[in-house]
Amino acid sequence: MSDKFDVVVIGGGPGGYVAAIRAAQLGLKTACIEKWLDKEDKPRLGGTCLNVGCIPSKALLDSSHKYHDAKDSYSVHGISVGDVAMDVNAMVDRKDKIVDQLTSGITGLFKANGVTSFEGFGKLLANKKVEFTAHDGSVTVFDAENVILATGSVPVNIPPAPRTGDIIVDNEGALDFREVPKRLGVIGAGVIGLELGSVWARLGSEVVVLEAQDSFLSVCDQDLSKEAAKIFKKQKLDIRTGARVTGSQINGEEVEVTYLDAKGEEQKQTFDKLIVAVGRKPFTDGCLAGDAGVNLDERGFVFVDEQCRTSVPGVFAIGDIVRGPMLAHKASEEGVMVADIIAGHKAQMNYDCIPSVIYTHPELAWVGKNEQELKAEGVKYKVGKFPFAASGRAMAANDTDGFVKIIACEETDRILGCHIIGGHAADLIAQAVIAMEFGSTAEDIALTVFAHPTVSEAVHEAALAVDGHAIHIANRKKR
Repeated sequence: MSDKFDVVVIGGGPGGYVAAIRAAQLGLKTACIEKWLDKEDKPRLGGTCLNVGCIPSKALLDSSHKYHDAKDSYSVHGISVGDVAMDVNAMVDRKDKIVDQLTSGITGLFKANGVTSFEGFGKLLANKKVEFTAHDGSVTVFDAENVILATGSVPVNIPPAPRTGDIIVDNEGALDFREVPKRLGVIGAGVIGLELGSVWARLGSEVVVLEAQDSFLSVCDQDLSKEAAKIFKKQKLDIRTGARVTGSQINGEEVEVTYLDAKGEEQKQTFDKLIVAVGRKPFTDGCLAGDAGVNLDERGFVFVDEQCRTSVPGVFAIGDIVRGPMLAHKASEEGVMVADIIAGHKAQMNYDCIPSVIYTHPELAWVGKNEQELKAEGVKYKVGKFPFAASGRAMAANDTDGFVKIIACEETDRILGCHIIGGHAADLIAQAVIAMEFGSTAEDIALTVFAHPTVSEAVHEAALAVDGHAIHIANRKKR
């Protein structure tokens, strides 16, 4: 077997494996190196996303939500189910089975597309050579015309709460609890903290979320974050902002956490389990030789241009190790773009149209600018909102929390952002993404026919509301 490839991809996560498949489809001799080993030390493709991130967390979110519905909501529909119990082991085993199916599926896709897979650690050397260290310790050096760095990210650790056994864990450990903790602490009220906190709260945990920032979900439009805070409080998620953790002490089978509250006063709280979910950082440790020529910033991110080129010709970097949000779909599309560029095609991503989602219930999803950003930029805008409480389909589903909010330019009517909190926000946001990708105005959506009755009509009504023309709510009078 020749050790020379047109493309060598280092990393087999959602950025790397997609880039490898696309490159192979375009006729390039492609290799992909992935170091991941599962709990049984078996090699797995898919990276964090498929193994311990997006996919397994959604499996637990869906299972726990169905349990919660059966326990607390089915009676509204006239359904009596008696005593409802959750078999946590069965739930976690199902999650593992889904992960196994999907990661095995990537192996099949590699074979179908002619991607050569290598199981071990990849390191970029000078002159576009890649050092491959297999799990058995053997080393091979590949020559590559092009290299794609797609090594992903790892959880951030904090000194006051170091991971310890199965009591203080990161997101990976929180996916494998085999019983419901009575008292669960979560450090970080971001995407991971809220999603995992929701899973175990639905199953009966008393959940306290400690967030260092003084504001809740500052990354979101403020209307979304305010609505989410109100709903999560009803769901008995105890979210404490301005809470800066200063220490932790394990005492037997529990952990005592010390933190400064919003007033600066020291507080203590005892938990059975503690999840540290304070963010992620790029994984570049050991991936680049000193003379590889690729430049990093002080936080470890790889410097790239808008088409993911590094400072070395023929070397690209994508996904969590470069600028922009750490999102699987962003990484995947960067992988496609880079593969197309290597193959000689013209390709470009629109970084203004990348959706973000938090998969709690209700879901939060957004794309484009929010109100506070537009105010800071001095952009004149107009807003249309429509609540799911006025949606017939949402009423029928007993899922009326939340709203759709569309922001459009006051002068051109061009859609600048869309922000949704509701039961189907993750799917509905795609309508706004497509509209913005094609440069649509609010009027374009307002003139589009939506099927009735569907929750998607809320998007239609929000677009109508931008100019005060919503049909199924009373419109606000313009000031």
